[in-house]
Amino acid sequence: MVINVNTSRVRTSRRIKLLIFAFTVICIVSMFPPGESLDSEVSVGSIWLNDDLIASQPFEILKDQVQYENECKYAESKVLQVFFQNVSIQKKMLDSLKNYHSYLIKTIDDEISGKSIEKELLISQKTYLAFLDLRKKENTLTLNNPYTLNDVYKASKNVLEKIYTNGLLDISYKDIKRDSISVRDGKFERIYLKKNFYDSDIVNDFLWNNLENTFKNDQQLIEATREYVSQFLIPNIKYSEEMTLQAKEYAVSKVVRNVGIVNENERIIAKHERVTSEIKLKIDSYRIARNQDTGFWDIFIQNIGKALHIIAILLLYSFYIMLYRKEIFRDNLKLLLIAIIILLISFLTFIIHQIKVSTPTEFLILIPVASMLITILFDSRVGFYGTIVIGLVAGALRGNDYVFAVINIFAGCLAIYTIRDIQSRASIYRAFIFILGGYVMTIIAFGLERFESITQMGLQAGFASINAVLSPALTYGLLIFIEKIFKITTDITLFELTDFNQPLLKELTTKAPGSFNHSLNLATIVENAAKEIKANPILARVGALYHDIGKILEPENFIENQLSDYNIHDQLKPDESAKLLKRHVEYGIKLAQEHKLPPEIIDFIPMHHGTQVIKYFYEKAKELYGTVNIDDYRYPGPKPNSAETALVMLGDACESTIKAISDITPEKVENVINNIIDERLISGELDNAPLTFEKLKIIKKSFIATIMSQHHKRIRYPKQDELEEKSEINN
Repeated sequence: MVINVNTSRVRTSRRIKLLIFAFTVICIVSMFPPGESLDSEVSVGSIWLNDDLIASQPFEILKDQVQYENECKYAESKVLQVFFQNVSIQKKMLDSLKNYHSYLIKTIDDEISGKSIEKELLISQKTYLAFLDLRKKENTLTLNNPYTLNDVYKASKNVLEKIYTNGLLDISYKDIKRDSISVRDGKFERIYLKKNFYDSDIVNDFLWNNLENTFKNDQQLIEATREYVSQFLIPNIKYSEEMTLQAKEYAVSKVVRNVGIVNENERIIAKHERVTSEIKLKIDSYRIARNQDTGFWDIFIQNIGKALHIIAILLLYSFYIMLYRKEIFRDNLKLLLIAIIILLISFLTFIIHQIKVSTPTEFLILIPVASMLITILFDSRVGFYGTIVIGLVAGALRGNDYVFAVINIFAGCLAIYTIRDIQSRASIYRAFIFILGGYVMTIIAFGLERFESITQMGLQAGFASINAVLSPALTYGLLIFIEKIFKITTDITLFELTDFNQPLLKELTTKAPGSFNHSLNLATIVENAAKEIKANPILARVGALYHDIGKILEPENFIENQLSDYNIHDQLKPDESAKLLKRHVEYGIKLAQEHKLPPEIIDFIPMHHGTQVIKYFYEKAKELYGTVNIDDYRYPGPKPNSAETALVMLGDACESTIKAISDITPEKVENVINNIIDERLISGELDNAPLTFEKLKIIKKSFIATIMSQHHKRIRYPKQDELEEKSEINN
């Protein structure tokens, strides 16, 4: 895997490396569970392998957290909604009715007598007119009018007294969750059925029925009086959310938190004893009790221990990267990316560990995502060691949960195996089967060891299947994000660049077919050699395919693209020819940048020539002019700085030179390859490339084998000579 290496001071600073390491350690330590979880987590059914656990202090055996929370919820559900009774409302409303009725009669009488008045009405105009009409009939003293406004007042007062005596609720029945309510009247509190009181719906029916019995079938008067009475209906039984919450808090406080007591020096569990649910409660309670008695210095020392714990784990990974992946260790951006991935999984572990439920939510910690990301971004070995480290860190954050760590390391490693040779983004989804298989296998293994039920193992497998589904999808999404933000080129991106439908390759095929054919042969040569020396074969192949794209702009300047005997360089001076040849490097870089090729691919364009001298035209210039400046005939460089760019430089020269041999034999091919590689070595073109003499020997052998296979001999067809002669039809 390849990531662009910036040699700037920030990207290589040792101080930045230490800051990244320290920041990672501090963040992980801050996510550690409290002190009571530092001893290894125990599971029901497992065997206690430590010495006898003796209580150093008396402590309460606390109930299981889920059980306690369920009991608290049950206690809350039994609490009735609390109302308080306002006894003053009845008298206040009856007085208001009496006073307003007197005002209403005076207002109506003044209007009948023709006086100019200003009315302040609580009732609608329709109701006022109904009462006005009733008053007029009352003044006529006819027998056709059996009711008076005083009858309206008496009926209103009577029905109000009945409603307030029973009580009027300020919320409807449907908003009261239980059949009964608790009513406080001063210092006293009594429980009543909610149907003993009126709510807004029931009181309207009661009003109508009561007034209908009073005024018989006089619908207009009934409706007017009903509206009239409604103006004086204010609930006197009011719901108090504050009192209800207080009642719930009191009920929860009465729930017993413990199920027993362990005395000082009492044995909690013996060595080799099986952990039962009761013993697990004792162990968990003992941890909590010890933590509650921990002082400032104890906590400080404990945090030092946590930090050393994480430092020890991360140092394992750091030493591996420093010794065996120096290109990663040199680049602080790569180290930061690895740290971010570790912290993301650590934070997810911390969040899920806070969820206190009976379901196995720990299987939603997506460690396989980290495994696949690191593998794709770097390589399978970095991914493997990263998986172990992340699994250990996540296990530590779960209270040194050994089982959790092993399960996730196994599943993560299987995910790495799936995508170790990934060639497309869609291949990520193949990991689903391996991740799920890894989880199921380890779940069954530890489940049988602990005598867990089939139901419990099935539930764990169900959560693991969610993990197996989410991990590939999340990896796919994060990979795109990381490639964009961190400017990373993954093997997946490189594989996509090998597609001949890529715009630059299509254009090279069309405009410079000879150069394309050369690039294709070179790609095979360097890819095979890269495999032999453990370099990146796909990077070498892509670099070879794109190293000559600058020839697209002026293909006729290069002999492999000239279809006739005419050669433009026959008409040019040596220095002019040299400029034309060197120009394809400049054009290539420009085209690559316009098409946004990765920087590591662009490096192949100038590095495949390095700072070599264009010998043919240099020698020709010396013959013509005598003394010439050699730098005028030298490519600008830089020299190859990686095994892959060096392979393309060597392969490019070997492939081109051997193609010019008329009668190819193994001896000639071997001599050309040996001489070219030796010449590049002596001239210093390979000084910046990490190639040893042993690797150069391997490269020579690989080049010979591949080039000979490309130039294998064929038998001559019958009448071969006739086929090679000019056809008479074409004359």
